[in-house]
Amino acid sequence: MSVRDEYFKDVSSAEELIDGNNDLDSLRDAASVCRACNLWKLGTQTVFGEGNTSSKIVFVGEQPGNDEDLSGRPFVGPAGKLLQKALVDAGINRADVYVTNVVKHFNWEPRGKRRIHKRPNGLQVAACQPWLDAEIRAIKPGIVVCLGATAAQSLLGQDFKVTKRRGEVIKSEHGYSIVATIHPSAILRTLDDQARRDELKRFVDDLKKIATLL
Repeated sequence: MSVRDEYFKDVSSAEELIDGNNDLDSLRDAASVCRACNLWKLGTQTVFGEGNTSSKIVFVGEQPGNDEDLSGRPFVGPAGKLLQKALVDAGINRADVYVTNVVKHFNWEPRGKRRIHKRPNGLQVAACQPWLDAEIRAIKPGIVVCLGATAAQSLLGQDFKVTKRRGEVIKSEHGYSIVATIHPSAILRTLDDQARRDELKRFVDDLKKIATLL
């Protein structure tokens, strides 16, 4: 029986599909047929994490966007390209890190012919959370970087405010450190050119600080 035949069923949490797996390939295979929330109906495919599986840094975003949904790879769209530029400016090689999202399917709403990002709700995040937890357990990073509020709150609680604690190094009970900053898409949404440059510089400064922690 294939993993698709074995796992393709409605479940209340991704935890039911993980079943003790600690191998990333097995996790990716199981996640590809996850129906733990209703987003599998909207997304073209599951978008699992990728990168250096023994990395000391894991970057976590909110969810895949339109480009990621179509390609099946995380952080390949405009926000991913901006992240790539910021990593280079901060002296971090993207090939040395692992990138993923809390939610593995694209949540969107139509606007004309376009598919516009829609923030996942709490139930969708909670249903998908076990995938992220399993990825982190498998990789055993020293630092987890939360890009944006959804990622930060998934690991640090709903009361966590990126605006108030951005760049703070927080020790997790699981042994790794967590640092929260903004999501690159927030920089792209900044309309004023100078403000966008300022935000990008601050984001790069956050990444430089993270690099020194290693």
